[in-house]
Amino acid sequence: MILMENSSEVTEFILVRLTNDPNLQIPLVIIFSLIYLITLVGNLGMMELILLDSRLHTPMYFFLSNLSLMDFGYSSAITPKVMAGFFTGDNIIFYNACATQMFFFAAFATTESFLLASMAFDRHAAVCKPLHYTTTMTTGMCVCLVTGSYFCGFLNASIHTGDIFSLSFCRSNVVDHFFCDAPPLLTLSCSDTHIAELVMFFVVGFNVLFSVLVISISYLFVFITILRMHSSAGRQKAFSTCAYHLTAVSVFYGTGIFMYLQPSSSHSMNTDKLASVFYTMVIPMLNSLVYSLRNKEVKSAFKKVMGKAKSSIGFIF
Repeated sequence: MILMENSSEVTEFILVRLTNDPNLQIPLVIIFSLIYLITLVGNLGMMELILLDSRLHTPMYFFLSNLSLMDFGYSSAITPKVMAGFFTGDNIIFYNACATQMFFFAAFATTESFLLASMAFDRHAAVCKPLHYTTTMTTGMCVCLVTGSYFCGFLNASIHTGDIFSLSFCRSNVVDHFFCDAPPLLTLSCSDTHIAELVMFFVVGFNVLFSVLVISISYLFVFITILRMHSSAGRQKAFSTCAYHLTAVSVFYGTGIFMYLQPSSSHSMNTDKLASVFYTMVIPMLNSLVYSLRNKEVKSAFKKVMGKAKSSIGFIF
């Protein structure tokens, strides 16, 4: 640990690697590179497909395109720096860069949580009131839900980042984590962190509680409607669609609650790192894969785009 003089403020931080075992360095580089490549191709490809195919210009895919943007965003806020640390051995991050990383990660992740709630509301409207779906999920309503998600996300990030970086860091600059996150930074502060922890608990708690409440109520009515369906094929299709979304929601909120809604004294950094790898790298990849591979409309749009590309190449040659 690098100790700082009491009179001097930290100007840069040293991020601790996921592991110092040299035998694991190359495998982790390969795994993380593959995960990030799939995340980039999957999410950016999903956004492009939705943009190019008019059949996908519906509320569900409008939300999904924004979800893909958030997955791409918060994965990109973390993964490239982790990869650079493996390749170059440079784990130093400047104070302002650390604050920027935390801000964008918090903004994208919080926006995603509200987008997941918006998607649950959309599924509720589609399944429970199909005849009124077009009048409920209008373009204006969709834009308002997405705009509200972005507003809440960036407002939360501003509060979150301002709360942490208003503290003084003058004891150590070694962050026991692979990116700039609130729990490990709080342990480095020489200020009284009680207020900062309370602010983080209540802000994150409100965001999680509100989103989970919307999702829970929406899916309660969805399940009641599905159980009343007479068609077994319709029930199976609806359950299949809801099952992944609920799994994604459970993992996303479960790791968030585990990380942020417990006292700093209860944190185990090794456990936190494992949870962080999952929600910063794995979840953004899984979302794009499952939503694309299990969706017939997306597959059809992809085949259509590939068919046009082959035709263009054949015409050139």
